[in-house]
Amino acid sequence: MTATATAGPPRAPRPPSEQDTPPGGSGALRVWRSARTPAAVVAALVVVSVLLSLGTEQFPTGYLEPGSVSPDGTRALVDILDEDRDVDVVRSSGAAGEAVGGSGGDTVLVVFLDHRLLPSELEDLAALDTDTVLVQPSVASLAAFAPGVEVTGREVPDGFLDSAFSPDCGLPAAEAAGDATVGGELYTAPAGADATGCYPGGSGDALLQVDVGGPTTTVLGTGEPLTNTALGAEGNAALAMNLMAAEHVVWLRPDPPQQEGGADLWELIPLGLRWSLVPLAATLLLLALWQGRRMGALVPEALPVVVRASETTEGRAGLYQARKARDRAAYALRSGFLERTVPKLGLSTETAPGAVVETVAARTGDDPGHLRVLLYPDGHDPYAEDDDALVRLADELDERTRRLR
Repeated sequence: MTATATAGPPRAPRPPSEQDTPPGGSGALRVWRSARTPAAVVAALVVVSVLLSLGTEQFPTGYLEPGSVSPDGTRALVDILDEDRDVDVVRSSGAAGEAVGGSGGDTVLVVFLDHRLLPSELEDLAALDTDTVLVQPSVASLAAFAPGVEVTGREVPDGFLDSAFSPDCGLPAAEAAGDATVGGELYTAPAGADATGCYPGGSGDALLQVDVGGPTTTVLGTGEPLTNTALGAEGNAALAMNLMAAEHVVWLRPDPPQQEGGADLWELIPLGLRWSLVPLAATLLLLALWQGRRMGALVPEALPVVVRASETTEGRAGLYQARKARDRAAYALRSGFLERTVPKLGLSTETAPGAVVETVAARTGDDPGHLRVLLYPDGHDPYAEDDDALVRLADELDERTRRLR
């Protein structure tokens, strides 16, 4: 009889998560756990770099600079104008002429810091035949754009932003803007000119518009109302936009002139003065040749070592012998004898030769005539004829020295 084993109830299979997932977790989870720390570090570095770059952005600076966000810049006005019209910022008169010529429509030229332009450049701009706004122009600019207009005063009120001027004129751009914090230089137009003055001051108008036979030239005494600080005060913004009411605005703020080339000191000397240096150099050369031939007097110098008197004497004697200078040798022997003997006789170096001879003769008993020839030869010197005579002179002088001791 066969026994049949009864199988028990089957066990439920393990869930997939417990059956297929390795002990370390899924692949994506392992990647996330290993990469999250480096990713956080990289993200933090990127955020810090972006924040630091925001603080290092450089903006142009300068008074009435269209790209400057500083209080004296005009970035705000340029941005406002650029919303509904074409604003072309240029940095030279040539670029301004090209921009005006290429507009082909309603254009206004706004000129700032015109003292940086040459008179010829101002004349070229004035010949463009377009409406122009001059902001605190120079005298040369007034002569080119609005002949006859003169600067008659200056109005600088205390607390510029708190002192507004009323237009008091029939110019639509000024009437629509109302009060504005203008001021600065005041202008007057010549009698009979087609001109309208607004914002009057003590001796003229802070804004003057002159019709020069077609295009108009508007002169504004200061650029302060156009700056970022003052643009929102009173009707400054409205006045600026009304004066620049055109489809195309050419904003000219010339860069400072750059130095091109240069001249050295030699080029600055006049040609006549340069030619005068030729005879002067020749004179100095001749003087050097003339004076250079003369050796001058001997200069006594201290000997670097101590030399015995005998060596010095022998050296001099050798020189005298080589040059056959018996007269100089005889003179040296006599001078040495007299320097040693005269003081012993009670005489001075200025004593007359005759007195010296008489005194020596009295002490030694020698013939005065012989001593005269021995000590003070007159004319021919018999002791300088040859070497033997020179030796005889030395012997006789030594003999007199011995007697006078």
